[in-house]
Amino acid sequence: MDGVSSSAVDFHAGFACFVGRPNVGKSTLMNALVGTKVAITSSKPQTTRRAIRGIVHRPDSQLIIVDTPGLHRPRTLLGERLDSLVLSTLTEVDAIGFCVPANEPIGKGDRFIAEKLAGIKKTPVVAVVTKCDLASREQIAEQLLAVSGLAEFDDIVPVSAQSGEQLDVLADVLVQRLPQSPPLYEGGQLTDEPEQILVGELIREAALEGVRDELPHSIAVVVDEMLPREGRDDLLDIYAHMFVERPSQKAIVIGHKGSRLKDVGSRARAQIEALLGTRVYLDLRISVAKDWQRDPKQLRRLGFYD
Repeated sequence: MDGVSSSAVDFHAGFACFVGRPNVGKSTLMNALVGTKVAITSSKPQTTRRAIRGIVHRPDSQLIIVDTPGLHRPRTLLGERLDSLVLSTLTEVDAIGFCVPANEPIGKGDRFIAEKLAGIKKTPVVAVVTKCDLASREQIAEQLLAVSGLAEFDDIVPVSAQSGEQLDVLADVLVQRLPQSPPLYEGGQLTDEPEQILVGELIREAALEGVRDELPHSIAVVVDEMLPREGRDDLLDIYAHMFVERPSQKAIVIGHKGSRLKDVGSRARAQIEALLGTRVYLDLRISVAKDWQRDPKQLRRLGFYD
C-alpha cells in the first residue's frame, strides 16, 4: 500500500456514495475515480441495481465508493426495493455525493432527492455537477448557481468523468470528510463485489445496448457457474442466464436469427476478459420469467432481497 503503515495516525479511510436521479453519470464517475470498470454504465436509465463498491487507493487515504441505483419515485416492487436500498445506504456512509448533470436543467427528480438528503442530518453532502464536458462555461456557472439554491451543501464540485477534469479535487473533498482509520481493504483491491456479480452486470450492460427504453427494467442476469476449463488454466467457462418478462422482449434480445444475442455475447465476453485477465467461454441462455419485477419470490431468486 505504497509503503503506508496501516497504523499511520494521519491516514483516513471510509465510505462515500453517489446519489442522483437515474442516468446522471454516477457509475461513470465512480469508474473514473477508481480507474477501472467496476460498475456498469449505459445510456439507459436505471441500469445499476446493487450497491457496488469501488475502492480508490491514495497514499494518505482509502475512499470506498458505494454506487447506488438512481433514486426515483417507485412504480413497482423492484423500484421500492431499489429506493429502500439507496436510503439505507445513505445512513451508513461518511459522505454523500449528490450528482446533477451540468447539461440538463434541474427538474422535479433533482428537487425530490435534495429534499430526501435534507432529512439526513449527520452525513455531509457534497453536490457534484457532472458531465461538464457536455456543457459550456456559462452553462456550468449557471448550474452551479442553480444547484446551490437546492439546499445547503458542504461543498459543490464541477467534474467531468470523461475528461478527468476536477476528479482529483472531488476525491480530496470527499476524503476530507472521512474519519481517521487504517486502510479497510488491501492495496490493489478495486472492489469487494464477488466476480460473478460483476460478470453478470457486464452481460446486462451488453444486453442493454441499442434496445428499447422499457427493456432495461426487464432484464436480469444470473451467473450460474464460473469455473476453469478442465485441463486448461488459461480458459474460464462461464454459464449465465438472462431473464426477461415477456416473449416479445426475448425476441428483441435474440434478434433476427439470433444475431443480436450473438453480438451481446461477443461484447460481454470482451469486457469480462478485460476484467478477469483471462480468456473466457461464455454460455449465455435467455428465458422468460413472467412479471418478475412484481413477484417477491422471483425477485429473491434473481438476487434482489428485502
